Amino acid sequence: TELFTVWPPRSSLALICFSLQVLSGCAVIVRGQPRGGPPPERQINLSNVRAGALARRAVQGQPDTKDTPDEPWAFQAREFLRKKVIGKEVCFTVENKTPQGREYGMVYLGKDTSGENIAESLVTEGLATVRREGIRGNNPEQARLCDLEDQAKAAKKGLWSEGGGAHTIRDLKYTIENPRNFVDSLHQKPVNDGSETPEPFSAEAKFFTESRLLQRDVQIILESCPNQVILGTILHPNGNITELLLKEGFARCVDWSMAVYTQGAEKLRAAERSAKERKVRIWKDYVAPTANLDQKDRQFVAKVMQVMNADAIVVKLNSGEHKTIHLSSIRPPRLEGENKDKDKRFRPLYDIPYMFEAREFLRKKLIGKKVNVTVDYIRAATSAMETGGVPAFPERTCATVTIGGINIAEALISKGLATVIRYRQDDDQRSSLYDELLAAEARAIKNGKGLHSKKEVPIHRVADISGETQKAKQFLPFLQRAGRSEAVVEYVFSGSRLKLYMPKETCLITFLLAGIECPRGSRNMPGGMQVAEPYSEEATFFTKELVLQREVEVEVESMDKAGNFIGWLHIEGVNLSVALVENALSKVHFTAERSSYYKTLLSAEETARQRKEKLWANYEEKPKEEVAQLTEEKERVAKYRAVYVTEITDGLHFYAQDVETGTKLESLMESMRGEIAAQPPVEGSFSPRRGDFCIAKFGDGEWYRARIEKVESPAKVHVYYIDYGNREILSSTRLAALPPAFSTRTLPPQATEYAFAFIQVPQDDDARTDAVDSVVRDIQNTQCLLNVEYSGIVCPHVTLQFADSKDDVGLGLVKEGLVMVDVRKEKHLQKMVTLTGICNLCALKCTSLFPSRASDGSQFVLL
Repeated sequence: TELFTVWPPRSSLALICFSLQVLSGCAVIVRGQPRGGPPPERQINLSNVRAGALARRAVQGQPDTKDTPDEPWAFQAREFLRKKVIGKEVCFTVENKTPQGREYGMVYLGKDTSGENIAESLVTEGLATVRREGIRGNNPEQARLCDLEDQAKAAKKGLWSEGGGAHTIRDLKYTIENPRNFVDSLHQKPVNDGSETPEPFSAEAKFFTESRLLQRDVQIILESCPNQVILGTILHPNGNITELLLKEGFARCVDWSMAVYTQGAEKLRAAERSAKERKVRIWKDYVAPTANLDQKDRQFVAKVMQVMNADAIVVKLNSGEHKTIHLSSIRPPRLEGENKDKDKRFRPLYDIPYMFEAREFLRKKLIGKKVNVTVDYIRAATSAMETGGVPAFPERTCATVTIGGINIAEALISKGLATVIRYRQDDDQRSSLYDELLAAEARAIKNGKGLHSKKEVPIHRVADISGETQKAKQFLPFLQRAGRSEAVVEYVFSGSRLKLYMPKETCLITFLLAGIECPRGSRNMPGGMQVAEPYSEEATFFTKELVLQREVEVEVESMDKAGNFIGWLHIEGVNLSVALVENALSKVHFTAERSSYYKTLLSAEETARQRKEKLWANYEEKPKEEVAQLTEEKERVAKYRAVYVTEITDGLHFYAQDVETGTKLESLMESMRGEIAAQPPVEGSFSPRRGDFCIAKFGDGEWYRARIEKVESPAKVHVYYIDYGNREILSSTRLAALPPAFSTRTLPPQATEYAFAFIQVPQDDDARTDAVDSVVRDIQNTQCLLNVEYSGIVCPHVTLQFADSKDDVGLGLVKEGLVMVDVRKEKHLQKMVTLTGICNLCALKCTSLFPSRASDGSQFVLL
């Protein structure tokens, strides 16, 4: 560097360097060896010769300037010199230096002046003329140049050929009318050249490129023409400059063009990854997104347990731990403008276009299968303040998930069931296969798949009848007649309570497992939080692992008062009720006695008892003699109490109040109505929500305590009167908040639901209506005597007597042939089986009422 700055005006000393650029046929730029950075440049003009001037473009913005064409043989002289010296080691001597700093001298190929004299070569080929003015007789070099020029003239070379060299003048165009057509005509694809903003290492990057490409013979691949700018790839015989820049840490990949890079985007990503790993140049402070993770946490194999959304799954690790994994760099389907709606509520997946298809694709592909998980990055948790008030997101583990060599995110995007997230250029938290995702999205857009289709979006009309008693009643006969029906387990509430999607019926139902008594989890009750029973969580996890989001078969037998269906669930030949009992996570319920699975359940329970695990851990088997004695001694307990019947349901259940607490209810109602009269509620001020307790104005104009069961609209609110058992649909203007002094803590709900013991409710609608009408006439709004005989899944089963005559209400229904007798196998209840004459009468009546069932003698018992 010092030699460059102190070079004398004239010297015979030669300096070794590399030629960097050829400006014309008689001017070159040379550069010394780099030491700690790009070396300084130096322009050398050839002494005593002159080559033609190259064409020049008019200066932009200066109308007085115009384009000038090439002089004859000027371009050929420049090309001759370029091919001679570019990238070659040369030495030069400086013979003269003008006051303006311009240097003139001789340039030689090689390390000393014994190499080829470039000026002589130009003159020999007739590509430059010798400056003969002021020829010095003592200058042998100038004299030799004159001799070489005479020889070129004699040989009619170059400038001295016939015709004047007009054919050597290039027809240059500085603009292209249609650059895109120009690129498309060469059948190439788009790529970007990156940012032009000066950044660290920009000078070194320029030197790196110049020293390898400037004025070299290279191959150009035209890739794209975005915004009228022609972009391409430069292929040097020794390599692709794009890949080299990335590998040496001088550049970073540009996402928008990677998907159409013709030389293979994976090569560029690999080159960039190499620079990151070595932390060179622009990556000197680089920290990998997964740098703080151990290898076992970066890559692992896990079993898919649940599909949370179109971009999230729950997997089970080898350790047994469950972990939520989000698919890297994809965005699931969503409604237009959804991300801007800060107050949006949860929407079922059926309401969002293509969300159901995306979820189903993942469910069928992954549930219950092992997948390979490669963690790409950990997305930090966001607070509500950072998201402008939108609910915060917890920390997310984002990964590439593959199964059988298939990238699940890529498959999802290629079907148009998700889109790719676009990142800032400096955001390194993205999928390790991001380019494949972009390419898959481009294919989906081109083929009009899914979200990119111009067709109407698919509509899924799914009826959610969970907790909808009236709708459930309508569906019940169809499901009962269907036998085994196909279903998908959407959610598991507990070991024996699930939400199912019925594809053929296109409905969602709540399903309770029949025949078992499963431990209950913790739940909110009117009196406070109910503590979870032992092994309730284990039962829930067992059911989840076995059936969650799996395709199953169900047999619906009945339904409870809340509109939940009761029956049996099978998965791959396994009865879930039996499986829970067999694994000591549930006990057999007496209601299983009438089912064909009763013996199987008893056998499973006996096996679990013998193992003394979980529910049976403290089980001590009693001697057979003691068991027999207890069985013989156990008798039916008849302990009747006075009740007041307030409501009869369409299913032949009834609600009753205890007469003993009737005065408390009357006192509460009187006080409550007095307070309401003193301070009437503001009409329309109450916002009803499902599950809330309130007061409701009945048809008689009085206020009663109630619970909200459903809100269809402000004009249609379903309420249940907790002290009487009846239900009604009201406008919210007829509802108000329940005063705290009259809450259920002060006095529990007074209406209790019961079912008649020892009878079967007719399945035929007309027959059931006749039975209900008879009961309404006989006992509604009257005082009766009630005795609990045995428990039921929905409510207690009781016998009811008229208060005056002590006649049994259920027996009266049997005598009238309005109902059939329910067969009970408990020995302590067999004393109820008497009065043969009544049974004969029952049989005769039932034969006319139920001819198809009366032919089976097992349907009748003796009373």
